[in-house]
Amino acid sequence: MNKDTQKGFITPIVLALLALVFVAGGALYFNSKPEAESMKKDGEAMMEKESDATMKKEEGAMMEKEGDAMMAKYTGTVLAGKSAPLLEFNKADYDAAIASDKLVVLYFYANWCPVCKEETANALYPAFNELTTDKVIGFRVNYKDNETNSDEKALVVQYGIPYQHTKVLVKNGKQILKAPDGWNKARYTTEINKALAQ
Repeated sequence: MNKDTQKGFITPIVLALLALVFVAGGALYFNSKPEAESMKKDGEAMMEKESDATMKKEEGAMMEKEGDAMMAKYTGTVLAGKSAPLLEFNKADYDAAIASDKLVVLYFYANWCPVCKEETANALYPAFNELTTDKVIGFRVNYKDNETNSDEKALVVQYGIPYQHTKVLVKNGKQILKAPDGWNKARYTTEINKALAQ
């Protein structure tokens, strides 16, 4: 075969392959669109539930008397927990927690992330609701979403957070654990108890 014959033979094959790729890509796009719409609706419903729960818990800032000792006062929105509060991140409460002898649990959360929404609703919040110790405080830290502020961005850099739903445990001002994998409620309980025993 000469070169002109080879070019004439190869060109239609290349064009056919490109057409196949475009058709397959279009089919994938249109088939995934309803799923994306469904995920969007599920996410909006979950955000409404979180908002309702937050409003109910917002009233009780953490100032309780235990004997003669007073617990530290936290001013942020309480998302879960009574003895061990899980708060929406704010710099003042975070600084107070880090300066204390409490175990600080950071959950890097993005409001667009379905994994984050499911993990907070089904694992993180229930785990904090069941804690009976006052030696733990948690923060839900916004990560690369439309609510992330400069203090939260600084924490991302400080702890080298690769992506949302990463957990960081800090005790006595030192990071003792960083985990980017998904956790269930039992894993939160196990990791928190293990860190408290250190």
